[in-house]
Amino acid sequence: MSGRVAVVVGVGAEAGLGARLCVRFGREGLHVLVAGRTADRIERVAASIRGAGGAATAVPTDTTREADVLRLFEAADAIAPGALALVAFNAGNNQMHDFTTMEASFFENAWRVACFGGFLVGREAARRMGPQGEGTILFTGASASLRGRPPFAAFAAAKAGLRAVAQSMAREFGPKGVHVAHVVIDGGIAGERLQRFAEFVRAKGEDGLLDLDSIADTYWMLHRQHRTTWTHELDLRPFKEPF
Repeated sequence: MSGRVAVVVGVGAEAGLGARLCVRFGREGLHVLVAGRTADRIERVAASIRGAGGAATAVPTDTTREADVLRLFEAADAIAPGALALVAFNAGNNQMHDFTTMEASFFENAWRVACFGGFLVGREAARRMGPQGEGTILFTGASASLRGRPPFAAFAAAKAGLRAVAQSMAREFGPKGVHVAHVVIDGGIAGERLQRFAEFVRAKGEDGLLDLDSIADTYWMLHRQHRTTWTHELDLRPFKEPF
């Protein structure tokens, strides 16, 4: 084991991006804190990492609650003070809603999960990595980070806000040795969530969705980049996805 710690926020299904990031980072020898709202789901992910010989701890976390986020990072400190190497913020709630019938609470909740949560996680990561002079903070973005369209106004506003948070952090903390990157996921992910939309998946055809392991490989590549060639933003899409 490396003695280093990774925190992944926004972990749900085992066949999902958050879980796959946990597995990838665990395979590289980091002690992974698996953070998500559903305790049994994140424990299954943590158990699979431990079963493969890695180190992982499940920490139930609602990223919209400051107390939860503080407790998550205190758990990281307790494992190995000063050893936080990598934080990935993957929380989001991509839900559709007609604009004129959208309740204020729906819009606010989208912002709290995908943007406010990113601020809380990013702040706690930067508070530790800044004094260390090293570390990587990765934010999962979406097509909606760059362009809004109906019926995704709430999600687009939240993701665009998260992108602005990532940009601001990169400009502040990059010179201090902290690599902040924003990954635009431009297309559907071949995971559990999309299995509910069988027709959509069939229409995409072979390799028409983003492969989970390939996305995770890209996140790890960002973490391993030399500081003379840091990437702040990159976009990932299947070869047949229009853009």
